[in-house]
Amino acid sequence: MAVEEYLLKNREDEIFMLWQNAASIIVGKYQNTLSEINMDYVNEKGIQVVRRITGGGAVFHDVGNLNFSFIKNRDENDKSIDFERYLQPILTALKQLNIDARFEGRNDLVIDGKKFSGNAMTFYNNRVLMHGTLLFSTVISDLSQALKTDKEKFNDKSVKSVASRVTNISEHLKTPMTVLDFKDKIMDCIMQQEGKGAFYELTANDLQKISNLEQEKYRTWDWNFGRSPRYNFSKKRRTRYGGAIELVLQVTNGIIDDARFYGDFFAQGDISELERLLIGKKHDKETIKNLLETCDINHFFNNVMLEELLEVFF
Repeated sequence: MAVEEYLLKNREDEIFMLWQNAASIIVGKYQNTLSEINMDYVNEKGIQVVRRITGGGAVFHDVGNLNFSFIKNRDENDKSIDFERYLQPILTALKQLNIDARFEGRNDLVIDGKKFSGNAMTFYNNRVLMHGTLLFSTVISDLSQALKTDKEKFNDKSVKSVASRVTNISEHLKTPMTVLDFKDKIMDCIMQQEGKGAFYELTANDLQKISNLEQEKYRTWDWNFGRSPRYNFSKKRRTRYGGAIELVLQVTNGIIDDARFYGDFFAQGDISELERLLIGKKHDKETIKNLLETCDINHFFNNVMLEELLEVFF
């Protein structure tokens, strides 16, 4: 993500890139991150969650998925968001591999009606970044689990990802190949189409500026979670010995504005004390856990364990 933004904003030439990520969820610029991911599964599997600078829905990456990026210059009067035009080189490359891929809907590529590529776009001055996925041998079960969420828990104004039937490109090849072989084939095809391309190696100065952008933006909670729009969150859980607890939160830019607890639990203290402590805190597991560890949980929820209470927050 940092490489893309750096090249978009700091170079003038047109660029094509192929790249891979380890297991990760990449959410759209305008999405509510927490409503797009299965947080328990993400934490269990160590999946990175990163926000990109383009719109659209959340996508899953792993090493069986190949990503591509086009950075192109455009006429200042060209205001169109024409995915099909920018995706033609990819479609041509796939057809050279005897894959009957087609553009469909708003921004997808499909084989036999099944999606294997989701795409997104953004603009900077007279330049456009258009990037997308190419599911080659992705672990589909990880994809479905990582993006599986309880939509009823959230009520927000963010763009919702659309659950789609997906397929891997490898299932449609006449001749088997690895994802790295596939990467080489795609690169060769694109180079043939462009006819004048040359490989560029990032300099030490490039890498330093990219590293700075990575640390200051793409690895921060504020960018990946805090930029989520205002949303209401609610969840109810029945604890083992303490009864049922329901939590309702109002959150803006990842920060809790209001908190209310409901349920049939017993409490020695006034629950509004805990509600007030939550206001101004990040809706983030580590932040909430640290806060609750400083509280006497049984003062507010008789016979409720810390881990049980934490589950109500996410």
